[in-house]
Amino acid sequence: MVEKFVGTWKMVSSDNFDDYMKAIGVGFATRQVGNRTKPNLVVSVDDQGAVCLKSQSTFKTTEIKFKLNEPFDETTADDRKTRTVVTMENGKLVQKQSWDGKETNIEREIEDGKLIAKCIMGDVVAVRTYVKE
Repeated sequence: MVEKFVGTWKMVSSDNFDDYMKAIGVGFATRQVGNRTKPNLVVSVDDQGAVCLKSQSTFKTTEIKFKLNEPFDETTADDRKTRTVVTMENGKLVQKQSWDGKETNIEREIEDGKLIAKCIMGDVVAVRTYVKE
């Protein structure tokens, strides 16, 4: 199921991301950079079935490697230390991050050939859209 996500994706739009970053506790200076950054998302799967999500931008490159349904420790681009698990739910790649008693979800799905990433924190939802390069 993950195979449809594999490739290099270029961000073409980002809606409500500042409010999302505020909701998860990102400081003003980091939000300014985050709002201006248009990262590429590179998705790959190795021969052991581990998925790699790499977010590349001129500002910062982050990478996580994981197996579906297996919790792991993640350090996010804004330096949160989270316990993260990624699952496949109804064709969506769902990344759940937990830290300090809080939880956020990033739901990625393919819609009309685009990768749509919904970042959800409580009732705040940011939508970031990517097209395949």
